[in-house]
Amino acid sequence: MSANLKYLSLGILVFQTTSLVLTMRYSRTLKEEGPRYLSSTAVVVAELLKIMACILLVYKDSKCSLRALNRILHDEILNKPMETLKLAIPSGIYTLQNNLLYVALSNLDAATYQVTYQLKILTTALFSVSMLGKKLGLYQWLSLVILMTGVAFVQWPSDSQELEKELSAGSQFVGLMAVLTACFSSGFAGVYFEKILKETKQSVWIRNIQLGFFGSIFGLMGVYIYDGELVSKNGFFQGYNRLTWIVVVLQALGGLVIAAVIKYADNILKGFATSLSIILSTLISYFWLQDFVPTSVFFLGAILVITATFLYGYDPKPAGNPTKA
Repeated sequence: MSANLKYLSLGILVFQTTSLVLTMRYSRTLKEEGPRYLSSTAVVVAELLKIMACILLVYKDSKCSLRALNRILHDEILNKPMETLKLAIPSGIYTLQNNLLYVALSNLDAATYQVTYQLKILTTALFSVSMLGKKLGLYQWLSLVILMTGVAFVQWPSDSQELEKELSAGSQFVGLMAVLTACFSSGFAGVYFEKILKETKQSVWIRNIQLGFFGSIFGLMGVYIYDGELVSKNGFFQGYNRLTWIVVVLQALGGLVIAAVIKYADNILKGFATSLSIILSTLISYFWLQDFVPTSVFFLGAILVITATFLYGYDPKPAGNPTKA
């Protein structure tokens, strides 16, 4: 049963990661009449959906009892205000990160985004060493060097990519800066969240409810500051269509899928899922979206990034200790 859940969670992760990137990219480049949907409102709606999903999961874990659900939410959230406030920091960073992903995919093709975003492995590793005192092995340090080399190859300018020329240098730069900032925010927030999980015994679903609560507040602040005039003019859900809702639901599922993978799978299989997602994104970006023309340099960089992803999760079994006399 656990093996089935392991591969099911990984399959869902591949589907969620690949489809989110591609549909988000498509939704941000699709030309339609009327106003385009606001990414800031999409982030808020995704947080609200995540809260609802986590409440349903807590309800299921409490044997479908409303009284037990109410008691758990009251005891774990309202009665522990300081524990809840700890989630404000990673929540604010995650909200920034989610907004940056929309900016990145508005300016970069899905394949380049997917490969470059794997730099979050590097930032997560560095923050794990500095904040958690984690020690990295030889294979992990080697994988980080390979990772940086691979991403550098992916970002290497190529004269043969005519579609790239259609995008201004400014938009390419904006997209790259958005991805890099998202990598740093993802690394810090992820390690901070891991530290909180290790220090307390609250369930992942309760923690996600707390994250979603603060994320909704920060998200609404972003809507008011950056898109307040547009919302007052055309409404909160302006430009929303079926594709927009698919993007929002996929983004809301992201945190829950990652939690399931952490619970049922290991780093090797997670790396396999990430690599498969990169390959699928590249193929679909080329054949379906037609906004990406791969080059030999890109393929070399992508292979290096996939190799680094596997190598970082590799955990060689220690040799048996010789029996002492």
